[in-house]
Amino acid sequence: MLLLDWKRRKLAEIIFFRQFFQKEFCLPRKTDSNNPADWIYFAESDLEGVRTLAASELSHPLCQSKLAEVLEKIMKAELLRQGWFLVKTHDLQELAEELRVRNSDLSAELKPLCDLLSDRYFTERYPGFDLEDPDWPALREQTKQVTVVLEKIKARITTPSP
Repeated sequence: MLLLDWKRRKLAEIIFFRQFFQKEFCLPRKTDSNNPADWIYFAESDLEGVRTLAASELSHPLCQSKLAEVLEKIMKAELLRQGWFLVKTHDLQELAEELRVRNSDLSAELKPLCDLLSDRYFTERYPGFDLEDPDWPALREQTKQVTVVLEKIKARITTPSP
């Protein structure tokens, strides 16, 4: 009887530790808002969601709003990489100006994207604005352009978080 109880406890222990140490059961690591790699991590995750929804042509307003957020995150990553002190803003034009002032080689590439997406963060999330018909091909093209910039900035980050 004692041996049976011991085996049950041991089995329960093994099951617990296997579950605990599997990725989904581990506690998440702490992110750092001053670490450009963490901004890229969240931008990539959001971008994957935009791609998935756009492929199925679901929730165009959400895709546009989220794409604006992705652009914000990648611009903040680049600014932080350059030594900028984090400012909590969603204003893409303000972030684009910060990059321009720092003579970023990405300014010219980011300007048209900022012009297209700067109002989307608010107009696609809250009532009180005119709705537009979904333009999925344009959204997919914007997503590709944002992806290209994200990859350029990601390549510049040499020490990602552990």
